[in-house]
Amino acid sequence: MSSSLYTELRWLPPKPNEFPAMCKALGTSMSPGSEARALAQFGLATNDLIRLGRNLIRIGPSALAPLQPFKLGVISNALLDLMAPVLTATAARYGIALECVTADFGQTTAEALDAESVINRFRPDAVLMAIDHRGLPLRFVAGSRELHEEGVSASLQVLTTIRQGFQENAGCVCIVQTIPPPPEALFGSLDRSIPGTPRSVLEDLNGAIAKSIDGTPDILFDVASLASTVGLSTWYSPSEWNLAKLQFSEACLPLYADHVLRLIAASRGKSRRCLVLDLDNTLWGGVIGDDGLDGIKIAQGDAVGEAHLEVQQLALDLRSRGVVLAVCSKNTDEIARQPFRAHPEMRLKENHIAVFQANWDDKATNITAIADTLSLGLESVVFLDDNPVERDLVRKELPQVAVPELPDDPAHYARYLAAAGYFEAVRFLDEDRAKADMYKLNAERATIRARSTDMASYLATLDMEIIFSPFDQIGRSRISQLINKSNQFNLTTRRYSEADVAQIERDEHVFALQIRLIDKLGDNGMISVVICRPADEGDWEIDTWLMSCRVLGRGVEVMVLRELLGAAREQGVRRIVGRYIPTERNALVRDHYEKLGFSLLSRDSDGTSVWVLPVDADVTPVPMKVTRQFPAVEASR
Repeated sequence: MSSSLYTELRWLPPKPNEFPAMCKALGTSMSPGSEARALAQFGLATNDLIRLGRNLIRIGPSALAPLQPFKLGVISNALLDLMAPVLTATAARYGIALECVTADFGQTTAEALDAESVINRFRPDAVLMAIDHRGLPLRFVAGSRELHEEGVSASLQVLTTIRQGFQENAGCVCIVQTIPPPPEALFGSLDRSIPGTPRSVLEDLNGAIAKSIDGTPDILFDVASLASTVGLSTWYSPSEWNLAKLQFSEACLPLYADHVLRLIAASRGKSRRCLVLDLDNTLWGGVIGDDGLDGIKIAQGDAVGEAHLEVQQLALDLRSRGVVLAVCSKNTDEIARQPFRAHPEMRLKENHIAVFQANWDDKATNITAIADTLSLGLESVVFLDDNPVERDLVRKELPQVAVPELPDDPAHYARYLAAAGYFEAVRFLDEDRAKADMYKLNAERATIRARSTDMASYLATLDMEIIFSPFDQIGRSRISQLINKSNQFNLTTRRYSEADVAQIERDEHVFALQIRLIDKLGDNGMISVVICRPADEGDWEIDTWLMSCRVLGRGVEVMVLRELLGAAREQGVRRIVGRYIPTERNALVRDHYEKLGFSLLSRDSDGTSVWVLPVDADVTPVPMKVTRQFPAVEASR
């Protein structure tokens, strides 16, 4: 069960019998991108992924809207014939139209250093460095500390040279793998402690790889942990290496591809942010309305109860790293809350839940209400429910919501949820840790707003302070994260890596702001980013304007515009030019510039519009304190 859970992606629903015909029909579909994403949501084996991937490659990424384009290069010391179609099919599962280019067998360092190589000319968004121990200068001599250290140092230097080569020649980030040790042991349990053995050498090398990635734009892919999860003897197939130079077993390829795309999706802001939990037979055994507080199973010493406590503990652990928790249950509200308030074994408490939806409406309706309350898109939501009928209903009604399959035995619920990797991260910032509380406070603000008689009184009661600062090193990771995660309130949806943000910091011709918001309920953190670049005739063009949907309806955009106008006047700018580039998810801001008083300059057939506003325009402020924090200036007005 444990190995097949991962290799067969059992958290995904099984594929339908008509899957081959559905793949073939993609070529005649009016919306192949949407249909490809729907097909990719099933648990697909390698051959299924190859079938789907080849169809998508034939159609081409440009025809796969609304999937988001991404260009990936792959280098390896192994054959990559199967890699491109499998990665391409898996990418559709994450809403990505992948264009994949692979290097020739064994071409790793040369591919990175040659500016005219296939991958460097491709100009990828990222390069996957699929290199294992057989592609590095390692010598495994048991007992030799000198060769042990030389191998680690030389291998790390090779990987660093490759990363630097792609950064300089392609301007892209690298996805750098840790390296699983082969399962064959020389000394048994002593292998870990004897220098020069494969296990001890690779442990040190993996630690050095992880340390070298920290603080850089590159992304760590912990393949060593992935291989140990499924089992090294399952991961490595001697016959497949000898016959076809496959780096790992073909049976593990769907899992490997899924993990690659989790990282790519996370780098593009596509990780999930909210876990919505069913109650009866999910957080506890039994039905609270029928069995009562004493009859439900969540006690230590009871096998069923401990299984459900594991689900609660995982939910708490996710919350501690910023995932917001909500409840969606068909129940009477007062009864549903009883275990949270009165059961001594409950680990989850009411204060851990940002939105509590317990009523007799259908769950799709309630999940939509939860997302609306939290100002989150449905694509940010994961729904955990033991009932297969409810799971199927939500999948059909809300295909954007991730709904993991669950087995009959609740002992495996937590493992299935964790294995699905919905909350993958490429960075973990202090602000991420506070996200769950931020969303909970946002739900409280929504309650205050509902009680207010008008918008002005609501805004006045919040006692808000907006803080404007330039881009800086401290905020760089969060700025890049916000740029890559924001989709709904994002006028152009341009994506910038940390390296790009650092370059913007240094460009004296670019005016860029990071914006925070504080109110009486707490610190909302960084909620907006604006980048303005010089344009023709002394204008400023807004290259990027995005905002967290958590602060919608509080007048933040008005205050940002006032700040831009003031800065533009100081620098002798004549007009501010704004551009709206429509995407599948940013219709929210279609009328953004019009509402702020801009005049329409042009509109293209694809919906892209250009707007202008003179810098002497009068914009009425919203009630909030304004603080500016710039080098040598820290003033409040």
